[in-house]
Amino acid sequence: MAEAPKEILERVKKLREAINHYRYLYHVEDREEIPESARDALMHELALLEEQYPELVTSNSPTQRIAGAPLPEFKKIKHSIAQWSFNDVFTEEEFRAFDARVQKGVTGSFGKQAQATYAIELKIDGLKIVFTYKNGVLETAATRGDGRVGEDVTQNIRTIQSVPLVLNEPVDIVVEGEVWMGKKALQELNRRREKDGEAVFANPRNAAAGTIRQLDSKIVASRKLDTFIYDIAHISGHIPDTQIEELEYLKKLGFKVSKDAVQVADSNGVIAFWKAWHTKKDRQDYLIDGIVAKVNERAYQELLGYTGKAPRFAIAFKFPAEQVTTVVEEIALQIGRTGILTPVAHLKPVSVGGVVVSRATLHNEDQINRLDVRIGDTVVIQRAGDVIPEVVQVVPELRPEHSKPYRFPKKVSECGGDGSVERVPGMSAWRCVNRTGPAEQRRRFYHFVGKHAFDIEGIGPRTIDLLMDEGLLTNYADIFTLTEGDVEGLEGFAELASKNLIEGIQARKKISLDRFIIALSIPQVGEETARDLSAHFRTLERVRGASIKELQSIEGVGDIVALSLHDWFRNKEHVEQLEQLLKEVVVEKGERRQVGAFSGQTFVLTGTLSALSREEAGAKIRERGGSVSGSVSKKTSYVVAGSDPGSKYDTAQKLGVHILSEKDFLSLLKT
Repeated sequence: MAEAPKEILERVKKLREAINHYRYLYHVEDREEIPESARDALMHELALLEEQYPELVTSNSPTQRIAGAPLPEFKKIKHSIAQWSFNDVFTEEEFRAFDARVQKGVTGSFGKQAQATYAIELKIDGLKIVFTYKNGVLETAATRGDGRVGEDVTQNIRTIQSVPLVLNEPVDIVVEGEVWMGKKALQELNRRREKDGEAVFANPRNAAAGTIRQLDSKIVASRKLDTFIYDIAHISGHIPDTQIEELEYLKKLGFKVSKDAVQVADSNGVIAFWKAWHTKKDRQDYLIDGIVAKVNERAYQELLGYTGKAPRFAIAFKFPAEQVTTVVEEIALQIGRTGILTPVAHLKPVSVGGVVVSRATLHNEDQINRLDVRIGDTVVIQRAGDVIPEVVQVVPELRPEHSKPYRFPKKVSECGGDGSVERVPGMSAWRCVNRTGPAEQRRRFYHFVGKHAFDIEGIGPRTIDLLMDEGLLTNYADIFTLTEGDVEGLEGFAELASKNLIEGIQARKKISLDRFIIALSIPQVGEETARDLSAHFRTLERVRGASIKELQSIEGVGDIVALSLHDWFRNKEHVEQLEQLLKEVVVEKGERRQVGAFSGQTFVLTGTLSALSREEAGAKIRERGGSVSGSVSKKTSYVVAGSDPGSKYDTAQKLGVHILSEKDFLSLLKT
């Protein structure tokens, strides 16, 4: 077994410290400094690392215990049945892996014909309560606490109208359920608190937890809490044979049970339910953060049993979070059309809101300073309401040692001129002093994605402008690292349009050498020169390494073009940009010039051709081994003149170059 690297050990240590800190604030003090979905993301990352390096698992790891401790204001109650929490999964693949473990366990003991089905319930985001009834009468109600000892909140629970004080059957039973506050009730409560000058609750879950811990039960009664009961932990009689029958029995006893629980045959049914409720959840009055899938058959549940902290027969299948944590890998500056500089965090790709994102806006210098965002930081990002993700919070406990605050640079080369930047008076924004630089940069991007270069379907000038204005494009490589989540929610980019855009980009990650050279916008280098370079050198490495003399020796490459090529590939900024781009795309080997009737001959096309376009004419010349140049010289073999020829015709006459009419040219093609 491989020993965990030092950086993994340090990451695990910092994750545990952060999780313990935030879980204590949330479960013990009812304070939320980062959202629950972000805490879930930290816990999930830790669980994956411990799965990869089992030797790092310790008994006091947050993954091995249930958080929370009883508050001193309430009497403590020792649970008669240990309280478990569910393990979480976040993706279809993770759920199918869970299902595979379940089915393997079932068939191993009951035979190959055995098949576990699932009971699915909504995962309500509230406060878990354990209810104990003696002879059908409510005796105690306690919070989960640390799983062994909870807080006695019986008097407060008795005020909730949906909690039966006496059951319909005189049974001894311990049941578990969720206490929650509806969205409408929260709005009403917060209106009253604002009127009274009190702090409002951030969400219904916090409001429910804070209400249950009130010492005055009259306050609890006024806040309209509700419940859903979902499990029998212990009963003096017979427990039903399936989970669905158990829910029906709980309803029969008088408990409020979710009407949306269903039984499905397999994992496909679970995933379909999960997808359906992801779109329906926001229409409910209560908060839903996922579903819970339980093996329906009681016999299979007992066979599968429990781990140290959770049942093996059940799993919480969380919905994609709108706030998660990830790591800032770089902070780049994007130039808008007016020269305004927008800082953008390049992130370790992460799923948020159901899509993968790799960038998030930092807005401006003041926002960076307020959050103190640094390269290497673990941050909370948000993608609420289908908008471009933004960084909303830093998790300082996970900050790398020796990190430095981000400072805006004094110069930005993409601004053009000497690259100078200035802070806009009275604003938090910086901008380029030279305003022509941004326009040139946009034109280079238009050319890069255009028909004669990468030819990316679905990206034109309007899309480039939109992506640049949103801070998503800083250099060419950024195009190929875009994800659906980076663009979904932009004007004109709903889910399908975003998917099509990214598919169009990914389809162009392999490109011919001549098109790649064309895409780079090297001064003086046109399409024909790019084709000549491709045919002569055949690899990008040889083009990059060519001397001025080697370049000058190529037909169609003069002194000015050779110098421009040589200098471009030795410019530090261009080298860095090129290296980034080559990490994302594959440049194919150039093809040798074909041998044919036109081998060694150079053609220049001028005027309008009626029988075929210039592109078609050029293609036919190259098919026969010839080359096409954009200018006339003594080395030119033929000038093909259509109607209204320009100055190239006159130059050919002066130099004595053979001139072909379109009719002559078509006849030559037939030879």
